[in-house]
Amino acid sequence: MSLSARREMLVGVNHTYGKAVKSEKTKILDGFVAATGYERKYAIQLLSNKIRFPSEERTRARPGAQIYDERFVHVLTTVWNTANQICSKRFVPFIPELVSAMERHGHLRITEEIRSKLLKVSPATVDRLLQNERRRNVGGVSHTKTGTLLKNQIQVRTFADWDDISPGFFEVDLVAHCGGDPNGAFINTLTMVDVTTGWLECMPLIKKSARNVIAGLNVARKLMPFDLKGLDTDGGSEFINYELLDYCENNKITFTRARTHKKNDQAFVEEKNGSVVRRLVGYNRYQGVKAWEALANFYQVLRQYINFFQPSLKLLKKTRKGGRVYKQYDVALTPHQRLIKIGSVSAETIEKLELEYLALDPVKLMSELKSRQQILFQFAWNNNAKVGDITDDPQPENVMVQKTVMDVNSKIDYFNYDKPTDKRSLPRNYRSRKDPFEQVWDEIQLKLELQPETYAREIIEWLSIKYPDKFTNAHTRTLQRRIKKWRIHATGYEEKMSELMF
Repeated sequence: MSLSARREMLVGVNHTYGKAVKSEKTKILDGFVAATGYERKYAIQLLSNKIRFPSEERTRARPGAQIYDERFVHVLTTVWNTANQICSKRFVPFIPELVSAMERHGHLRITEEIRSKLLKVSPATVDRLLQNERRRNVGGVSHTKTGTLLKNQIQVRTFADWDDISPGFFEVDLVAHCGGDPNGAFINTLTMVDVTTGWLECMPLIKKSARNVIAGLNVARKLMPFDLKGLDTDGGSEFINYELLDYCENNKITFTRARTHKKNDQAFVEEKNGSVVRRLVGYNRYQGVKAWEALANFYQVLRQYINFFQPSLKLLKKTRKGGRVYKQYDVALTPHQRLIKIGSVSAETIEKLELEYLALDPVKLMSELKSRQQILFQFAWNNNAKVGDITDDPQPENVMVQKTVMDVNSKIDYFNYDKPTDKRSLPRNYRSRKDPFEQVWDEIQLKLELQPETYAREIIEWLSIKYPDKFTNAHTRTLQRRIKKWRIHATGYEEKMSELMF
């Protein structure tokens, strides 16, 4: 018997069964069980209306399933993309600040109903509503050359030694933009992260050297809202040297280093290397002054966006129970909010930061970042980076999202990096012959510092007299290129960086 036939029979027998006496009920039940094939107890419950027939069961809506409708998801996605699609636990505590900033600059108008939903939505619900918007990130590489000097003179600081530290103690690291080939000269990023507040400064270095690191530190100190009190570096030769050690001693800066092959000792800066520098700049190869200027222009906007509009979580404590470790985090705050909460800076500095924050538009910052990122990618030797497609979704009713140059439904990111397998596709900027000026370059450099107007041919004539039969006019073009690079690095490097970053 089909299900529809059983239903019809149940409807016809049910009324009679309810009015019948016990002897009649037994006969009705026997016939109903024989016709339908149901178990006797189940048939009694059906005829007594103690349970419903299977086809009459209604699917109950999950409580709260319709609270967050399509209009809310559209607004949530817009605000989330303005925050550059950060995780929900960082995003949810920052929603009130971000919505207020977008409304202040005219990029968002929402109803009170949607506003109340935004303020009470949970991180788990955000993950469920935005699960289709997630994107994959790429991994990283490292080319740190170990420094062997002065290790015994520089104190080791591990990951567990950062308790009760005031703002001003930075973890520092270099990110190589070499495109997978460590040969030749390429641009590096000096990443500086304040341990207490998470304040981030990124300085592009045209060359990996102690002199360039110090120049980057000088520019970063002018940009920081507080004094630089301490540096914690890895064991790279660009950090472990007499120049940086003397610099820290002269400026009363605490200088410590991490243990060799213990990357967790620099967990704060290593996290920013991946989530900020590698995610937004990528793994392409960059070299030359033009690429350096493009990267500096990009970091000029990035530092404002990260420090004022990118909240982060800080680990409060870890508890081990058996084989599991339970971690407890604080509420997600931006570096700007943490700095004000700590209150260790002057009232004048706090007022200056508040004025700067109120003047910043997060949507325009995202648009400017995307524009400068595209300019930067033009100087990449391995130029296969792209930005997510911009979608033009129709605006729902009662919700208006103002558009700027960049559609906020797109995320600024770096995708599809493939490490080049054929190194012939990369620029050949390494030497294939012995440098003829290697032994006398210090003398040439001193002469250029004393007489900057001296040109290459005059130096060749001077060298040919001082070192007969060693230098000829055939070396003129080689020296011209060397002098050109020296003038770019030595004259006005720090001033040029300051001009670009401010």
